[in-house]
Amino acid sequence: MSTVADKLAKKSSSKTSAKQVRLRLVYVDFWSATKLSFLASVALAIVTVVATFLVFLVLQTTGMIGRLDELFKAFDDNFTLSSVIGLPQVMAFSAIVAILNLIVFTVLGAVVAGIYNLMVKVTGGLLVGFTSN
Repeated sequence: MSTVADKLAKKSSSKTSAKQVRLRLVYVDFWSATKLSFLASVALAIVTVVATFLVFLVLQTTGMIGRLDELFKAFDDNFTLSSVIGLPQVMAFSAIVAILNLIVFTVLGAVVAGIYNLMVKVTGGLLVGFTSN
C-alpha cells in the first residue's frame, strides 16, 4: 500500500527542470533612477565625511602635521601648516566636497537614465536572462 509519506518522497526526489526567461530592459524610470542615485550619493557623502575625519585624526595622532610644519619652516619661518589645517577647516572642506558630490551624482544618475531611455530606441534594450533555480 502506498502511503502519503511515500507519495511525498516520490515528489521530492523528482527533479524539476529549470525554466529560463529572457527579458529585455526597455525603459528605466527617470524618477526612480534619480531617487536611487540620490540615496547612493548620500551614502557616499557620509563615507566621505567620516573617512576624512579618520584620516585627519590619524595624521594628527602620528605627528605628520608637525613634521610638515618643520618642513615648511625650512622655507618660510612665518608659515605654520597647523594654523591653516585644523579640524574645523578640514571638516568644512569635507562637507563642501560631500555636498558637491551629492549634487553631481544625483544629476549624473538622472542623465544616465535619460540617455539609456534614448538609446533603447536605437539598440532595442538590454537583454537579461533569469532562471528558476
